[in-house]
Amino acid sequence: MGETDDVPSSRIFGLAIPALGVLAAEPLYLLFDIAVVGRLGALALAGLAVGGLILAQLSTQLTFLSYGTTARAARLHGAGDERAAVGEGVQATFLAWGVGTLVIVVVQLCAHPVVSVIAGGSDIAAAAEGWLRIAVFGAPLILTGMAGNGWMRGVQNTVRPLRFVVAGLIVSALVCPVLVHGLLGAPRMELEGSAVANVLGQAVSAALFIGALVRERVPLRPNWSIMRAQMLLGKDLILRSLAFQACFLSAAAVAARFGAASVAAHQVVLQLWNLVTLTLDSLAIAAQTLVGAALGAGRVAGARRLSRRITLWSAVFALGLAVVFTVGHTLIPGLFTTDADVLDEMAVAWWFFVAIMPIAGVVFALDGVLLGAGDVAFLRNATLTCALVGFLPLIWLSMQQGWGLAGIWAGLTVFTVLRMLAVVWRVGSGRWAVSGADLQARSVGER
Repeated sequence: MGETDDVPSSRIFGLAIPALGVLAAEPLYLLFDIAVVGRLGALALAGLAVGGLILAQLSTQLTFLSYGTTARAARLHGAGDERAAVGEGVQATFLAWGVGTLVIVVVQLCAHPVVSVIAGGSDIAAAAEGWLRIAVFGAPLILTGMAGNGWMRGVQNTVRPLRFVVAGLIVSALVCPVLVHGLLGAPRMELEGSAVANVLGQAVSAALFIGALVRERVPLRPNWSIMRAQMLLGKDLILRSLAFQACFLSAAAVAARFGAASVAAHQVVLQLWNLVTLTLDSLAIAAQTLVGAALGAGRVAGARRLSRRITLWSAVFALGLAVVFTVGHTLIPGLFTTDADVLDEMAVAWWFFVAIMPIAGVVFALDGVLLGAGDVAFLRNATLTCALVGFLPLIWLSMQQGWGLAGIWAGLTVFTVLRMLAVVWRVGSGRWAVSGADLQARSVGER
């Protein structure tokens, strides 16, 4: 492709829509898992909630295996070095098994004190610990899926990862009720059956991802220099992720200080926000994949045009979602609760939630552009700074001054606006658009 060639919109959405399917598949399965376990009673459901929270937090911190691998593989793909691009997936998979094994060991050693702190040392802690000790054996499998998503996105194939993830979730969905409730002559394992079903489904997905690597006929031996580069890139992504976690955990803690209605309302609006971010993140993944490939091929002007087009599309989608939630402001909250106090608190957060959607559309798209460019050090610094300057001060001031959800969601709004200003400035500066196939471990932002 020449420097004047542009990626058609059909290609952008051809990458984004399957990526959205992968992003949405796991949350949808979790709802099914909750429904199955929920029939055992409140104690089992609480145990699943606590155990699942711990495992999810661990997985969230390791997303560099997908996003970092995509950035490196996309550059090599754009440069025409397909074997090296797939090779990034091989090394990321080795890392997945190494880190995943370490996670198993740490969780087995620390499961009891960790769940006791979160659940208060009660019967809930015992239920959560039993689930977690089994479910954590899926850690290397989960991380293998992340690595697989990473290299396949890098070579611009988001359909196969969707098939692999869905295949595993179908297995989990079929096995879960059988093991939990002892159907079809199977032993009744109750809550532990949910954990076993999760691991079995994850094993199916991981096997499919590994099989795809084997079929590529690339070297399947460890390359320590590549793994070291991936880990150095991952360091910045982990720190960025920790900043997000600190913000949202602080928001939840502060909301709890204002009573049950505030916590419930915050949780509902936050879950709706997570749904919106899933949609926007799918376009960010397309941006990451295509921009990385364009820079790898030396098409800097094409990468800049892509950044503008995908940002425009993302902003338009986000604006459309804002219109939907504006029109549905009286109907949608009532789908989740009929409690008048909770509905009143939701109304406070609702307009902040709606207002930041178009801003988030720009932020997510440009995050994807900068991730594709490997500018992760800048993203790390920007996220940490925006959290420390914008979100966290308003969150804790909200608790001190009694501002409730208005203060919490004002903090999220300021955080999002500051992030938008940061990424718009960075993309406008052009310093991110460094061409070449070799991303190295460095970030453009460290230059």
